[in-house]
Amino acid sequence: MFLAQAVRTPGLHVVGIADLSAARIAQALTRTGWAKEQYAATSLIDATKHGTTHILDNAEALISYEQLDVIVEATGNPAAGIRHALLCCQHRHHIIMVNVEADALAGPLLARRAAEAGIVYSFAYGDQPALIAELVDWARTSGFDVVCAGKGTKYLPIYHQSTPDTVWGHYGFSEERVRGGDFNPQMFNSFLDGTKSALEMAAVSNATGLRPPENGLSFPPCGADDLPLILKPQSDGGVLAYKGTVEVVSSLERDGRAVFRDLRWGVYVTIDAPNDYVRNCFAEYGLRTDPSGKYTAMYKPYHLIGLEVGLSVASAALRGEPTGTTRAFNADIAATAKRDLREGERLDGEGGYTVHGTLIPAQRSLAMKALPIGLAHGMQLRRPVEAGALLSWDDVVIDQTRDDVKVRRQMEAEEAI
Repeated sequence: MFLAQAVRTPGLHVVGIADLSAARIAQALTRTGWAKEQYAATSLIDATKHGTTHILDNAEALISYEQLDVIVEATGNPAAGIRHALLCCQHRHHIIMVNVEADALAGPLLARRAAEAGIVYSFAYGDQPALIAELVDWARTSGFDVVCAGKGTKYLPIYHQSTPDTVWGHYGFSEERVRGGDFNPQMFNSFLDGTKSALEMAAVSNATGLRPPENGLSFPPCGADDLPLILKPQSDGGVLAYKGTVEVVSSLERDGRAVFRDLRWGVYVTIDAPNDYVRNCFAEYGLRTDPSGKYTAMYKPYHLIGLEVGLSVASAALRGEPTGTTRAFNADIAATAKRDLREGERLDGEGGYTVHGTLIPAQRSLAMKALPIGLAHGMQLRRPVEAGALLSWDDVVIDQTRDDVKVRRQMEAEEAI
């Protein structure tokens, strides 16, 4: 999606693209309207000289190229994302972290290292965490307290147990559609089983200081018109345990019916009026409020994901500013058993058959030694774990030589100081 727009954006030059498969890059470029001569460069130097693009299979070689301004990290692999971010710090290139999986696992440490290196560490504009952070900035800069911020998604409680075998049925995709498209069942399932929502809300919490729920997202059914009715504290008739939090709203009622004017593709922020004068302003300008007139909401109904990432690239390169960035370790995502797991089983990470992610406060995560969902790839269980239980470091055999484990341990040690 980024490449589709980058090729037509004035002033932006994609010098190189690194992927494990050169053929996959060529297919992506063809699908997004690139002519072959535009990516015929034989080297990064040749690409710089002639304004073309070089394809390579070595990310480190790309990141170490001195002439770059910005790296867009879009692998979705937490270990790779951490490695690439640290390389960007070493070579002093701004980084646009599309890889929310890596940010959720070690974002606070990566952001600190980027600041020490004098580079920008940024969320990707168009992805929901950046758009939510923008709404939070708008609210606070306008003098409002943020009651809640978040996004919409398709959710039912049963989805937490979804696997790559069941995902297409939940989405309503036919076998013919799946065969004819570029669909990764585990990736799609990470959206459906609640893991991706947890990852994105952790990013928002860590960027804005909004508190995560104590025991995971509740995904209340809610349409755009009902945001100020539902996303307010329980003490005022809403569903929130406290003011100043994050939450994801569902586009489905619990019985499976579609929510009226759902916010499945959008983002939102709810705010409250500090006094009667502002309540009157809400009413006079036609804002949808709760019956008290105190609570209202702003929202964006859609996001264009990769089509909008160029805004982050421009902001980092030209302004030296991120479009949202990690600032603290407020929230974490604990690996949670989808079913009863047996001793000796191997975990298969986000969207797989064994675990999904649950958003919890970072303080609770550290206290219980929660196993981050970003590390739940290939780890073997040392003992059985019941369905619905949060996994801990003590439940798994830990390979201390893994770089992502080392970085996460280092981050936890720094946070404990």
